[in-house]
Amino acid sequence: MIRRFLDMPNDSTQKTIFVAAVLCLVCSVLVSGAAVALKPIQNANKALDKKRNILQIAGLVQEGKTVDEMFSQVEPKVVDLATGEYVTDIDAATYDARAAAVDPKQNVVLTKEQDIASIKRRSKYATVYLARDAAGKVSKIILPVSGYGLWSTLHGFMALAEDASTITGFGFYEHAETPGLGGEVDNPAWKAQWSGKQLFDEQGNIAVDIVKSAAPDSPYQIDALSGATLTGNGVENLVHFWAGEDGFGPYLQKARSGGEL
Repeated sequence: MIRRFLDMPNDSTQKTIFVAAVLCLVCSVLVSGAAVALKPIQNANKALDKKRNILQIAGLVQEGKTVDEMFSQVEPKVVDLATGEYVTDIDAATYDARAAAVDPKQNVVLTKEQDIASIKRRSKYATVYLARDAAGKVSKIILPVSGYGLWSTLHGFMALAEDASTITGFGFYEHAETPGLGGEVDNPAWKAQWSGKQLFDEQGNIAVDIVKSAAPDSPYQIDALSGATLTGNGVENLVHFWAGEDGFGPYLQKARSGGEL
């Protein structure tokens, strides 16, 4: 059988198809094997990158320390978004809210009125990150945020002070907005404007606002992105969504009312 195959002309259709099929099979086995073997490394790198982004946005980076050393002061906790209460039977270190958001058993489908961030659905639970000082007191609350801009869904984090209202850091780690326009959400000067702004006014209403020519002394206003109105609107909408009743609103309200973090 093998001898007969080898004796076939190299340009025969049968021999060409057989060689191509064997080559495809060998390559698929090699690729699949590599994917399986590298998956633990990929997952570890993904988790490390997430920690790095949280630390950078929250302003917790310290020279001379590894990511894991710096992240040791951050405690992840899973929150039930409907009640604002912590969930204790889910491992906060491994919970993936983005995966849960596409699982019908773990998500909430948003109505058109609710979905100001244009995400269509969200997970029932989300992870918050609590940075603690040397005395063990919560110094910052870091919230994951996401929403649609002009061309893409933006994923990032917003850091708040212990009062659950003063913004101390804000930024995105993933998006596909236009470089030089909507991509200016990555501009350090624009991101720096968020630090010190108030997410809520004295009545507890969401007050942070992206506007043209923000007043320098305004505790709520951020300068709009030049030439990227739709991206700016998307950023404002996603912040308002996640700070509102359908996002982290119940959790933040408890925190502002003196609830234990």
